[in-house]
Amino acid sequence: MLLAAGGGRRLGGRPKALLEHRGRPLVEHALRMLRNGGCDPLHVVLGAAAEEVRARADLSGCVVTVNAQWPEGMGSSLRSGLRSLAGTGADAALVLLVDQPGIGAQAVARVRAAYLSRTSLAAASYDGERGHPVLFGADRWTDVSAGAVGDQGARAYLRTHRDAITLVECSDVAQAYDIDTAEDLTRLE
Repeated sequence: MLLAAGGGRRLGGRPKALLEHRGRPLVEHALRMLRNGGCDPLHVVLGAAAEEVRARADLSGCVVTVNAQWPEGMGSSLRSGLRSLAGTGADAALVLLVDQPGIGAQAVARVRAAYLSRTSLAAASYDGERGHPVLFGADRWTDVSAGAVGDQGARAYLRTHRDAITLVECSDVAQAYDIDTAEDLTRLE
């Protein structure tokens, strides 16, 4: 699942999904990393400029959910994405954020490989620090959704359940930076 709803408030209102990276919208890059990392089906949550994202980006093969509450923060997008997976038979959701182009397919594949059961909880780690992507077994979705508020997403849930998290070291194959400010835009190619 790709969370790509943010409006880029600190980027002067430029939706992150539409930032250009390697000649295409950033949302396409993130979806490609999920696909190449072995994820299928792909669910993407849009919000800010959703219609423009649909018009400019190739979202073929994806289940697209538009989160009308995107201004409330990442928590509402996570809840929307998990709702979109309900009833699909999916056993887990691997969650990637659109604004982390340094996380590639190898990190996605490593975290995906940590799946053991519907109670699995795994996250990439970078030099021992928990980061993204994060994998939630389906039996955890209700509790994750209940705690997903504001811009915190699943942070509180992950903090409460830290002893259950399988950390998957990815610092050798990925860089966990965010594109949040105008200065960060230099990281895009």
